[in-house]
Amino acid sequence: MSQNTIATAGAVARLIQEFNRLPGIGPKSAQRITYYLLRANSEQAQQLAEAILSLKQQIKLCTVCFNVTDADLCTVCRNDQRDRSKICIVEQPQDILAIEHTGVYHGLYHVLHGAISPTEGIGTGDIRIRELMARLQGSPVTEVILATNTNLEGEQTALYLSGLITPLGIRVTRLARGLPFGTELEYADDMTLTRAFEGRQQLD
Repeated sequence: MSQNTIATAGAVARLIQEFNRLPGIGPKSAQRITYYLLRANSEQAQQLAEAILSLKQQIKLCTVCFNVTDADLCTVCRNDQRDRSKICIVEQPQDILAIEHTGVYHGLYHVLHGAISPTEGIGTGDIRIRELMARLQGSPVTEVILATNTNLEGEQTALYLSGLITPLGIRVTRLARGLPFGTELEYADDMTLTRAFEGRQQLD
């Protein structure tokens, strides 16, 4: 076996390993993607590489809600047509995509970038709670919708936030139980999310 063949095999193995690190991609899928790229022309591979680099170099967090954006404010925050009396709190930016796809919600968002999880060492100071509370002070917000995931960490985070926000005189609601326990928001279908928003209930 030539040195070039060994080097190529090493490069293939490395790319498979890197794809396998991505969420939702197992060893078989990682192999398929890698061999697809191996067969693709150089231009297609170059475009993929440039898109990944652009993602890391140009994308940042919105200075208000911490959604991903390529400007200081994300498209939602700079849209004057959004209902500024409502803020929907989500764990991750991809949750916003799932909600926006339903077309049922027209308010603003706040991205926590995680959930409280003592077992994983994630406390209240490790997610964007401090920024949320500062944002609510003196704001026109009358309702905060807690759309954290319906798992143990999401429920714990929702209860903690409710305890902080309710004394401010702001109505705090939680998405209805149309979402089964353990469901991650980004994987919920449009009808389930729509019903969860329409049936949201106030947290006491």
